[in-house]
Amino acid sequence: MLAQAIRVVLLGLLLWAALRQDDIPPWGEAAAVAGVLLASGAAWGYFRATYAHRLLPSLALVAVLLALAVAAQVTGFGGPALVLWCGCGILALERLPLAAAVPVTSVALASFAVFNKDVWLTTASTVAGLALAGYVARLDSEARGNAQRLLAQERAAREAEAESAALSERARIAREIHDVLAHSLSAQMVHLEAARLLLERDASREQVLERVVAARGMARDGLAETRQALSALRGELSPLEEFLTDLVSVTDGGEVTVTGERRPLPAEASQAVRRVAQEAMTNVRKHAQGAKVRVRLDYSEHQVTLDVRDKGGRPGELAASGGGYGLLGMRERAELLGGSLDAGPDEEGFVVTLKVPL
Repeated sequence: MLAQAIRVVLLGLLLWAALRQDDIPPWGEAAAVAGVLLASGAAWGYFRATYAHRLLPSLALVAVLLALAVAAQVTGFGGPALVLWCGCGILALERLPLAAAVPVTSVALASFAVFNKDVWLTTASTVAGLALAGYVARLDSEARGNAQRLLAQERAAREAEAESAALSERARIAREIHDVLAHSLSAQMVHLEAARLLLERDASREQVLERVVAARGMARDGLAETRQALSALRGELSPLEEFLTDLVSVTDGGEVTVTGERRPLPAEASQAVRRVAQEAMTNVRKHAQGAKVRVRLDYSEHQVTLDVRDKGGRPGELAASGGGYGLLGMRERAELLGGSLDAGPDEEGFVVTLKVPL
């Protein structure tokens, strides 16, 4: 705003100084208007050149303005010449690099001091004021430039943050879908492989059909879990305690215990608990059929802990057929959240413990 005000004032002074003289010859008014228009065009080109950081064209246009000032002084237009010298001094100090601005400003203000007819003290004060005005305009221009650069950096940072958030969300969606499909397909493989073994042993049709129907049920559950995962990503989750109770209810003697102060969990922490519980129950059906399962969910101040233990049971028909990648994937998920997952046998059976910080 300050720089624009200075430009408007200089143009107004130039017009006023060119047209206020009483002894203008008949051709003088036309020449004065033409000179003002030429100076305005040169000034406009100077602003464009300095905005593009083109030093040589900027210096050439300043030289044109100084030459117009000399021509105005020679032809008797002393007022416009003084305005042009003042304007060149201020604009050079405002927009040119300091190494080029100081000589140009010195020449312009020195010319003003030589041809100004005021007393020396007034002239010196005017020169000092003009130099100060140019320096203040330079500071204002630099401040606006810094503000624009900071604004551009802030926009770039926001765009990068939004892109990073989008990539993170895509990775989270991919991880959720992967976990759901891995759990569902693993369970289906258990029943289908059992059906194959039964067929090889010439088992009854009812036994084989039971396994096929169970595999179909697992596929149906997988689709339901996929929908649930997508709902979870939209923040539409059923209560965690209710989910664990429904999950354990399919086993005989299953038990769920919740300790600590119950509270909503972040979406990723809640999904990690659900997926680990599902994987643990799949392993129970696969490796310890008929086992009693005890699930404990503990809310502490800074973390939530899931503990799944099974006791008794017998090895399933496919106890050695699994690849063992389910809990490995759950461990990686827990580590991404800054938590941990431990799984292994204990005195009574098998235990899976998940800890997720809050």
